[in-house]
Amino acid sequence: MQKKTLGNILTNLKIDALNEMQEASLKANKEHKDVILLSATGSGKTLAFLLPVLERLDPANKKTQALIVVPSRELALQIEKVFRQMGTGYKVTACYGGHLRETEENNLIEAPAVIVGTPGRLGDHIRRENIKTDGIETLVLDEFDKTLELGFQEEVSFVVESLPHIKKHILTSATEAVEIPSFLELQEPAKLDFLPEDGITAPRLEIKQVLSPENDKVETLFRLICHLGNRSTIVFCNHRESVERTGKMLSEKGILNTFYHGAMEQRDRDVALTKFRNGTVNVLVTTDLAARGLDIPHIRYIIHFQLPHTEDSWTHRNGRTARMEASGTAIVMLAPDEKLMPYLSEEQVDTITLPEKAVLPEKPKWVTLFIGAGKKDKVNKIDIVGFLSKKGELKKDDIGLIEVKDFFSFAAVVRSKMSYTLELIKNEKIKNKKVKIDIAR
Repeated sequence: MQKKTLGNILTNLKIDALNEMQEASLKANKEHKDVILLSATGSGKTLAFLLPVLERLDPANKKTQALIVVPSRELALQIEKVFRQMGTGYKVTACYGGHLRETEENNLIEAPAVIVGTPGRLGDHIRRENIKTDGIETLVLDEFDKTLELGFQEEVSFVVESLPHIKKHILTSATEAVEIPSFLELQEPAKLDFLPEDGITAPRLEIKQVLSPENDKVETLFRLICHLGNRSTIVFCNHRESVERTGKMLSEKGILNTFYHGAMEQRDRDVALTKFRNGTVNVLVTTDLAARGLDIPHIRYIIHFQLPHTEDSWTHRNGRTARMEASGTAIVMLAPDEKLMPYLSEEQVDTITLPEKAVLPEKPKWVTLFIGAGKKDKVNKIDIVGFLSKKGELKKDDIGLIEVKDFFSFAAVVRSKMSYTLELIKNEKIKNKKVKIDIAR
């Protein structure tokens, strides 16, 4: 890759330089047909495979040239976002379950150079011939350990067998936990292992424990969150029912939070993640679904409200914090009848003593506004900023993170001005169209 091109990409991504792992990936992909990259979550794997993919794209070729297979819709959206931010000029689109197939079909009419998606949805589009596979020469399996778990194997196999002209495979993972299936037909792959030697944790991650006096740990969780204050925190549970129960009980005690799990409608998941990402709530209660692929920077605390079933799950949960150069803390909550997981020793783990009196954290600065128009209505971030400034009488500092989806958008508005602004804008038009505007629930 030319230095000028790479320099432009790094500038667009607001990155000063590639890290050692990314440099090694670029070099290995130039020298080898197939590459397996093992590196901790949050270390920058996405760029480590997107740069080699970009090197292989031909601007004169109007067919789809690269396919990236991922285990979750959130990871697909994150990769799509990073590729767009790189500013390459190539078209990219994401395909995943829960997304309107008609929207994806329209996006695929003019073949994107790069398609990223989940195995089931990619297989569906290939069967319907929405994705033309004859020009695809590069195949990436990101987080292949999860993608190849039971249940995905058959669809991944179908997708791979539908690609007759693959010249390069790139596989990435944050664990070395799975055998690579024979249907991938890798040829003497170069293996880059950047996993931490002990395999447990990144050096910037502190591990602590909190001892609950009762088996029902919600009261202790409430006191812990009050003690940690208004910091970005993910609370992991093992089951969807536990997620909803825990989130509801925290709300009843006055802790603003949102919950997130796989049985929710896509729009509800979008709202939950947006509110957490933009600081409307600082506590996200979730299952292991959120342990991979969520592109949310600056998460300070990971709370294992229910203990992870496996060391692999522990690793991926903790990978949401201490990302890149930031530090973070993983906190294990233990009931009287629970013990630390066998891969952790008491010498590794400090105990947090909670104060007797719990003081509720201040409410977050932001509230999320729902706007019933998006990309398909030709509405973008600039339109929304202009609308909120002119019609809603907001200053630049009063508007936070804006996210524009296909058919709706979200904007963070400073809490102190939300009521006044909502009164001003609720009957106004955006781009001459009357749309629903309300606080996101």
